[in-house]
Amino acid sequence: MNPFRSRVSSSIVSNMGEEQGSSASVSTATSSSRAKTRSTWPSILRWIPTSTDHVIAAEKRLFSLVKTPYVVEQVNIGSGPPGSKTRWFRSKSDEPRFINTVTFQSKEDSPTLVMVHGYGASQGFFFRNFDALASRFKIIAIDQLGWGGSSRPDFTCKSTEETEAWFIDSFEEWRKAKNLSNFILLGHSFGGYVAAKYALKHPEHVKHLILVGSAGFSSESDSKSEWLAQFRATWKGAILNHLWESNFTPQKVVRGLGPWGPGLVRRYTTARFGAYSTGVALAEEESKLLTGNYVYHTLAAKASGELCLKFIFSFGAYARKPLLQSASEWKVPTTFIYGFEDWMSYEGAQQARQHMKVPCEIIRVPQGGHFVFIDNPTAFHSAVFYACRMYISPNLETEHLPEGLTLA
Repeated sequence: MNPFRSRVSSSIVSNMGEEQGSSASVSTATSSSRAKTRSTWPSILRWIPTSTDHVIAAEKRLFSLVKTPYVVEQVNIGSGPPGSKTRWFRSKSDEPRFINTVTFQSKEDSPTLVMVHGYGASQGFFFRNFDALASRFKIIAIDQLGWGGSSRPDFTCKSTEETEAWFIDSFEEWRKAKNLSNFILLGHSFGGYVAAKYALKHPEHVKHLILVGSAGFSSESDSKSEWLAQFRATWKGAILNHLWESNFTPQKVVRGLGPWGPGLVRRYTTARFGAYSTGVALAEEESKLLTGNYVYHTLAAKASGELCLKFIFSFGAYARKPLLQSASEWKVPTTFIYGFEDWMSYEGAQQARQHMKVPCEIIRVPQGGHFVFIDNPTAFHSAVFYACRMYISPNLETEHLPEGLTLA
């Protein structure tokens, strides 16, 4: 049996935890207490039938579609950055936290590509990409702190600065624990925002940045946000703006529906990646494993990282600290990838490029929306290979843009 594949289940079993994806470092008493709680209140009797354990179990089923051998581990990032006066998650507990991490087998000397998911998602959303990308890279995908199968500590950040530090510093502690450097960093949507902010703070570790449908470039002061002011003036806009500022997240709706939540999530995601897909619809088995329970458990588990929303963005998904303002400070070569049908406009990237002093490309992918890597995986892979051509094929640095892709 391949050693990578054989270690998967043992890693999951040894590292799962009800609250934080805990490892063997958690005390026996705590483990026994949680086990007793689970046996006393089985999922079928809970109003919200989920837990971090459910996320990891659903992830394992989803990954059965991936052919490349892999290892799953819970990487201990401690209880906060060393020497920090304020922990990046001001939890009452000093217990260690963990980042759910999957590493795929690769060819020797392959460049490392770290993949970071977007808001309300988790690493399993890249399931259609792992096999193809692992043929050229050493792929490492993570669940950000507070999402997916990673620890979900109480979110007590009170400002944009603290919230950014929650994600940037926890990622840096993860990097140290994994002893990584000189890697390619790919982030999707909000994950792109985090990846960019990380590269601005720690450019010495990132050799190339790939931002897929990245959020966070435009601010509410942009001229194109005039419609928002007009909408806010309506009663509907006033209510939605109040909910946003009250940090009422979509996940709260899912939890509030209790046992009806899984059905709602299944219907929406099946439609989004099926009948209303902008590209290649999910096959029946893909749809069953992704939309059947993986997405639900990711959304419905304990609220944590999701509560970053109002601190990072104002109503309308406008960044409170736009990346455009930092474009002149960029130190890492960057490639932007957007689907033709992405609701997140690539124009913000074009504006940022005008101020950047590093190489920058903007690639647009046909038949792809905001989840371009799910909608049109083949073209997305071509875009990533092209973006990283100097690392995977140094002699083909002048390689032509693959057919179907366009540069903006």
